[in-house]
Order: sequence, then structure tokens, then C-alpha cells
Amino acid sequence: MKNIILVVAIVVISGNIFGQRVIDAKFGKGILNVIALDSSWSMKFGARFQTLYVGGVDLNDSIGPMGAESNFLIRRSRFKFDGFAFSPKLKYKMEFGLSNRDMSGGGPETKNTPRYILDAVVKWNFAGNWTLWAGQTKLPGNRERVVSSGNLQFVDRSLVNSRYNIDRDMGLQLRHHFTIGEKFLIREIAALSQGEGRNITAGNIGGYDWTGRVEFLPFGAFKSKGDYSSSDLKREESPKLSVAVTYDYHDRAVREQGNIKSFMYNDVGYYETDINTIFADLMFKYKGFSLMAEYADKKADDAIAKNSDGTLTGDYVVEGTGLNVQLGYLLKNNLEIAGRYTMINPTEVIGVEPTKMYTLGLSRYVVGHKLKVQSDVSYTTQEGNDDNLMYRLQIDLHF
Repeated sequence: MKNIILVVAIVVISGNIFGQRVIDAKFGKGILNVIALDSSWSMKFGARFQTLYVGGVDLNDSIGPMGAESNFLIRRSRFKFDGFAFSPKLKYKMEFGLSNRDMSGGGPETKNTPRYILDAVVKWNFAGNWTLWAGQTKLPGNRERVVSSGNLQFVDRSLVNSRYNIDRDMGLQLRHHFTIGEKFLIREIAALSQGEGRNITAGNIGGYDWTGRVEFLPFGAFKSKGDYSSSDLKREESPKLSVAVTYDYHDRAVREQGNIKSFMYNDVGYYETDINTIFADLMFKYKGFSLMAEYADKKADDAIAKNSDGTLTGDYVVEGTGLNVQLGYLLKNNLEIAGRYTMINPTEVIGVEPTKMYTLGLSRYVVGHKLKVQSDVSYTTQEGNDDNLMYRLQIDLHF
């Protein structure tokens, strides 16, 4: 990580040493974009960060508001590199997280080091519409997770994503697409990953994770890959729809959510259980109107972690179902009003009560998703707990 920071510092300092220069680059398109004279490689470097304020208060029916809290933080701060090597058919992407939220979560499985690396993946278009990915990156799970955190419609992702997503992992992905007729686009993705998540150095602890996803776009591709970017900033001139289904089988998972959250230990080492997850989602856009919906269903063979004698360890797999629906409309002045409904329904065996969240968002896109101010208010209810009211305000800046 020190080497990455050193390279960036050299680029900035060299500009000062050799004088001020006018750079032919648009805001949000990367700080540095280099192509070799012999066209044998390219690299684009970008940076972004999110400054966030969160305020919340519990609402008790009998005594009113109580337990108000607030927090200022850098939600994300990242460096990103991408380009091609040797041939345009061999692309790569690297992304590094610098905020505490990005780096936290290390343990014995990561040699107790900060988890700087988010993505480190090569993408080889070896034949026609076939592409092989190798390395660490996001698995082809629910759509909301694959949408970049810099391209969200609200300040952050929904509870469905935080409870059930399969996140990043290390392994292989085979991707293919084809068209039926003039417009009907179909994409297929198959992934085999180690199963323990990102930055693991301990090797394959449990079993492997197998993922398959199919996407149907009956009206053709979205503008600028808009099926993986929230809000209709391109104002699609004709209706565009993407419907997808994902199935994930995690053999002998050892973490509470499969690829993320805490490792489950017992008296003989790691607690292992098979996890099956199904996602169904859609994205629709037309003339500033956008709709995204997701359904998740995660089940484990035995969700409650146990010792060899049957006693409980206190860990469990976060299993259950969830539904997230959000829609928004982008006004002509690039101000967007959006609403979201999220429902989480855990299985009875893990002893967690159902949760509902209602969110109203307001965003001002100054330069698309590259410079924007977003705010939202959420009202959360959970059986057995006080209701909660939360307000968030975030500034997003991408170079």
C-alpha cells in the first residue's frame, strides 16, 4: 500500500517540479490516463471519497424520542486503476480502500493486517463474446451490490444487501453474452471462488463457492451500462429493462454470511455448513424514471453454530428472506426524489425479529455521480425494539 501512495505522490509532485500544466481531461474521467506509444498497455488512475453525516434517534411509544446519536465520518476513500495489458483483449482493474470502513475486518485469516485490496482482477476476452475473469472482485450476486458504491441512488445500499449479499471473493468468473433478434440481450455468468471472502491468506478453509447468474434485457442494452448504475441520469429515450436471477451454493461455509461477516468458530476449529442463496432483481429506466427491485432468499443446512458436543457457540448464519423496492424521478435540473421500501424476514431458528425500513431520498447531481450531494431520511421498525428515525447527508466526489 505504501508503494501505491508513493506512486500517486510522485505523479503529483512531478507536476509541481516541472511547472503548472494544462491537462486535457474531463472531471470524473480519471486523474491520469496513459497509453504506451506502442499501444502495448494503458492505465487510468482515479480517486474518490464520500464524506458522511449520520444522525439517529429511537422513538419510544410511551416516552417519545430517546438516545439521539450523531456521527461524522469518511464513509469511503479509494484509489482505482484500470486499463489493458499487452492487448485490449486483456483488461485489468485494481481498487484500494483507505478508509477505516474499507480496511477493517482483519483477523487470523488475513494475518491480522488491514484489508486494503478491494479489487485485483484481470479480464481476458479470449474468444468472441466469451470473457474469463481471474482474481479478486465482486461476485455476480444481487444487482444492488454489484452497482458501485459511487453510483447509488441513496446514501447507501439497503438492508437486503447488508444482510444477504455475497460480496467479493477470489477465484474465476466466466462471462458470455448473445443477442436474440435485433435487441434481446442475454448475459450469462458462472463463478467459482474460494469462499472465504477478500484478502484471505489462510487458504481454502471450508468448501468452495459456486455462483451462476443470468440476465435478460428484452429492449437492448442501457446507455453507459445504466443497468448497473442507479438513477436514470442518461434519461433513456425508450424503455429499458433488465431482469436477472442468481443462484449461489456455498459448500461448507465458515462465515456468518458465507463470504463476509464473522468467522464461526467452535471447539474443534471452524463451524461449517452449506448455504444456498437465491437472488431475483430488475432494473427499469425511462425518461428520468427509474425502478429497481430485489428479492433475496438465503438458507443454511444448519444455521446455528455448535460445538462437537452439540452446545451452541453463539454464532449463526444470517438466513431468511428480504425484499427491496426503490424508485426515483430525475427532474430537469438534475434534482432527484426517490423512495425505498425494504423488508427483512429472518428465519425463526436464528431468533432475529423481522425489520421494515422506509426511506425518502433527495439527491442533487452536479456532475452525474461524480459530484453529488445526497440526503435521505429512514424510518425503521422491528418487532420487540423501539422504532428508529435516521437522517443522512453525504457529499460524493470522484476524480
